[in-house]
Amino acid sequence: DQRPALEKVLADLRRDTARIPGISAYPNPVQNLRIGGRSSRATYQFVMQSQDRPQLYEWSQKMADAMGSDPRFIDVTSDLQINATQAVLVVDKDKASSLGISAEQLRSTLYSGFGSRQISTIYGTGDSFYVVMEFTDKINWTTAELPDVRIRNAQGKLVPIGAFARVERIAGSLAINQLGQLPAVTISFNLPAGGSLGSAVEAIEELKAQVKVPRTITTTFAGNAKTFQDSLANQGILLIAAVVTIYIVLGILYESYIHPFTILTGLPSAVVGALIALRLCGMDLSLIAVIGLLMLIGIVKKNAIMMIDVALTTQRQGKEPATAIYEAALLRFRPIMMTTLAALFGVLPIALAIGAGAELRQPLGVAVIGGLLVSQVLTLYMTPVLYVYMEEVAAATRAARAQVARVFGPPWASSRYDSELP
Repeated sequence: DQRPALEKVLADLRRDTARIPGISAYPNPVQNLRIGGRSSRATYQFVMQSQDRPQLYEWSQKMADAMGSDPRFIDVTSDLQINATQAVLVVDKDKASSLGISAEQLRSTLYSGFGSRQISTIYGTGDSFYVVMEFTDKINWTTAELPDVRIRNAQGKLVPIGAFARVERIAGSLAINQLGQLPAVTISFNLPAGGSLGSAVEAIEELKAQVKVPRTITTTFAGNAKTFQDSLANQGILLIAAVVTIYIVLGILYESYIHPFTILTGLPSAVVGALIALRLCGMDLSLIAVIGLLMLIGIVKKNAIMMIDVALTTQRQGKEPATAIYEAALLRFRPIMMTTLAALFGVLPIALAIGAGAELRQPLGVAVIGGLLVSQVLTLYMTPVLYVYMEEVAAATRAARAQVARVFGPPWASSRYDSELP
């Protein structure tokens, strides 16, 4: 039987569990590739930090409410749980001082009874066991019995805690979360069907301005959202570095400055095809899709490399550049089609989301197929045209060098690479 799509399963679970009173469900797909982040109920995380804990709790709740009411986010939840009941011991310092009880005595007594004070170690044959002090288990210790606990004062008398302190119940945080030694609140969220992480990051910045979060509260992203935001800041430099590296390697391989450029001209068409395919399928440019774009760089380059290798060999035999690249295109058409079809059929199961959890890898297959289809059509026409044009540029450059050599003499004489280098 054909199983429903992952997004439909998650939507059905959210709808069905929302009808059950007292239950809040946050269904998430299993992440095969998860980058850092804090433990949460959703895939993406937004972290708020401040040294002022009450202020942090107040504004993080406002931010979570704003995100929860925005249709660009779903499953918005926060790790801030301030509805827990806490017992607070309020000490009258003046009365405690008059009774001869210091703050250190009170802390030490409570730690001995309810903490984990180690008072001894029992050594066995192969193991050792810690002896921990605690109050007797004959009494069911609750906040009602705490005022009856007695502390010996400086005069040696036993003074009950209730004589100088009282127990109050307040609403407080169930857990104190920190990030980098600062109090932190993590707001987790998922994206609706068709939503992109890039638009979600922009939406959060808009909500921060609308809510008017104080400057004393710092905000950042965590996990996949942080990786995406960092990649936006560095992707231009990384892309330029990758293209320059490929150009240098191809230049060394062909001993030419022009033909590496001819090969690289097929990359823009592959990227455009991948982005169009992702757009048509309603998928965002996720980390998996970026991996597909990286795969395209190697697959698309081989089309131009296969043609230019044959064209250069044919041209060295005395044929014109146009004739050489034409014969190379005819000769290499079948291998190019075979390798392209092999790559297409290889990623087709991924693009069709066949198999358990394949929906998470589907953007990779869609990006590769879209890029291959567009680049396959364009490179078969663009590469021969650019090859002929670049050869004309190289011929003009060689003629200019020869003219300069005749005027200025041997230092400008052409080298043995003039047939290749412009």
